[in-house]
Amino acid sequence: MERSSRAAAAPGMRLGRSRPRYGESVVKAVLLLAALVSIATTVGIIASLLSPTIEFFAEVDMVEFVTGTSWGPGFTPPAFGVLPLVVSTVVITLIAVVVAVPLGLLAAIHLSEYASARVRKVVKPTLEVLAGIPTVVLGFFALTVVTPFLREWTPFEVSFKNGLSAGIVVGIMIIPLVASLAEDAMSAVPYGLREGAYALGSSRMVTSLRVVFPAALSGIIAGVILAVSRAFGETMIVVVAAGSNPSLTANPLQEMVTFASYIAQAASGDIPVGSTVYKAVFAVGSLLFVTTFVLNYLSARIVRRFREVYE
Repeated sequence: MERSSRAAAAPGMRLGRSRPRYGESVVKAVLLLAALVSIATTVGIIASLLSPTIEFFAEVDMVEFVTGTSWGPGFTPPAFGVLPLVVSTVVITLIAVVVAVPLGLLAAIHLSEYASARVRKVVKPTLEVLAGIPTVVLGFFALTVVTPFLREWTPFEVSFKNGLSAGIVVGIMIIPLVASLAEDAMSAVPYGLREGAYALGSSRMVTSLRVVFPAALSGIIAGVILAVSRAFGETMIVVVAAGSNPSLTANPLQEMVTFASYIAQAASGDIPVGSTVYKAVFAVGSLLFVTTFVLNYLSARIVRRFREVYE
């Protein structure tokens, strides 16, 4: 002890390492580069959308674009009312939310509060595998399995391609996102809150729904909003299962075209570069980008506003 104390007190001795940490500097540089690449990518997307969008609104009245009820840029005469795409996108997204949020939250509650550690290690990765299935495969699943089931068992007339089938499968696709983010938020709640509820005689269900769930509400809402933004921009499932008829209807049993599916369909066709139809694709893309950005911004605001901080 005396020798170590004298060594610590000896002049010239420093507590820190004498050699520079080159590895740490490299890690910092790589992390900074990753952040800059992300920012540059976002700026590049905005730059690629901005110029054609401005040129489009120089040729098409913005009021007509926002309030028009007919969409057909390639028709004669052309129609540039984006409301059919807005309504279809909202309807399919709402169907996806109705499917994904209850199932995802129930799965999250089970994994966080009921499942053992061994079960959680098996079930959660298995659930997240669903997020890795290519969306075009899910689109054909909607077209060949879900749609025939709806046409056989639904008492109403269901089109071969329809928004209901697409919305259901989009909801299935985002279940892992809702479940994983909600489970992470609930697992982050201190166990002391659970112990306090159990000490007051609460059952596991009451503790889960009235203690843990409200404590993790900010993270859960943020996860749901991120899942909604993911569903809002889904492309291949809607292209395969929902159809290509951009009619203004809120009936999910009919064909529907969303923002993303229109962009995919238009980009795969022969559109003259520089034409108004070509610029309309960028205008729709800009609207989709702005909507997704707003959803992500709301998610961040909700997290900051309602986040619970525990010591």
